[in-house]
Amino acid sequence: MNKSNINIIAEIGTSHEGSIEKAKELVDAAAWAGADTIKFQWVYADEILHPDTGFVKLPTGNIRLYDRFKQLECPPSFYKEMVYYVHSKGCKFCCSPFGLRSLSELLELKPDYVKVASPELNHFPMLKALSSYREHVGAENVPVILSSGVSKLEDIKNAVDIVGTKNVSLLHCITSYPAPEDEYNLKVISTLANQFGIECGVSDHSLDPVLVPCLSVAVGGTVIEKHITLSRETMGLDDPVALEPEQFALMVHTVHQTEATFRHYGSELGMERTVGQLSDQFGKERVLSVLGDGIKRLAPAEEANYGRTNRSLHFMRDMKEGEIIGADDVAVLRTEKVLTPGLTPDWLDKVVGKKLLRDVTSGSGVQKMDCFASGSQ
Repeated sequence: MNKSNINIIAEIGTSHEGSIEKAKELVDAAAWAGADTIKFQWVYADEILHPDTGFVKLPTGNIRLYDRFKQLECPPSFYKEMVYYVHSKGCKFCCSPFGLRSLSELLELKPDYVKVASPELNHFPMLKALSSYREHVGAENVPVILSSGVSKLEDIKNAVDIVGTKNVSLLHCITSYPAPEDEYNLKVISTLANQFGIECGVSDHSLDPVLVPCLSVAVGGTVIEKHITLSRETMGLDDPVALEPEQFALMVHTVHQTEATFRHYGSELGMERTVGQLSDQFGKERVLSVLGDGIKRLAPAEEANYGRTNRSLHFMRDMKEGEIIGADDVAVLRTEKVLTPGLTPDWLDKVVGKKLLRDVTSGSGVQKMDCFASGSQ
């Protein structure tokens, strides 16, 4: 039997709701469904959001998004147990950190993969710390997966320049929940693979278990990440766009079928047969729209969130004109709901130590006019 070259990642994320028992149920389901790798998220709310970032609607009512993330925090012992449990099922363990603390604690567990989620693609302090660690222990010992939702080609290049290309793979992604299949432009996978010379694939937030995953294989993708849940009706933040176990198993099966088609028929005839089969199910026009033109750009579903979902600088307390900005006075955060985005994280070292030119409020995005005179930097 031919060994698959596709790494299928079951993204549990925070669907476990902090329960070790539910986490194990999800691992069991992912392994049963055929996942190669099982992924978690190492959440500390203060590494992700300012407390005043806004509210999220849940079936039980509105709750501050920051408080929702606080509910999802787990101790390092939780993830340590998950590493052992995932390995006991014959799968690899992957996890996304969201800041320097979670990254440091994750690296102590020696994960099989470190995943940098799309909003953290411009978290330069975290990327630099990860790169430094990889240089210390050897990049081959710390495989990295970068996700590139709500990003431009320049953003991807900046991240790859920091982390490097050795033992690094890159996922094309649309950061929208759910993501419209017709906007996926999956030929971008080939574009990115050719530009950066690394393995590429897709992080898929669309609802269908077949269309985007199979077409991503057709254009050369070797990594497929998709959320898994025990039920779309449960309370996990990403559960409404996740696949239930039977759907995930269907995805795994059809992905391996597509891979076998290309192995048997070659790239040209394999593409023709795959497009033909999917066209019978979804219509040729839709299949071609999902494939797109291969030019990397923000998807329409992402455009409004560029700068809000990815990281920028935010003040962490009310401050008065004339105060000196200390290292603890600003943080690299997602803007999300109601706050205003600040300067991009590469401004951090320039901002710390500057004297404020006006009063600022906690949570507001750091602006040039807050600490730089007109025409200066």
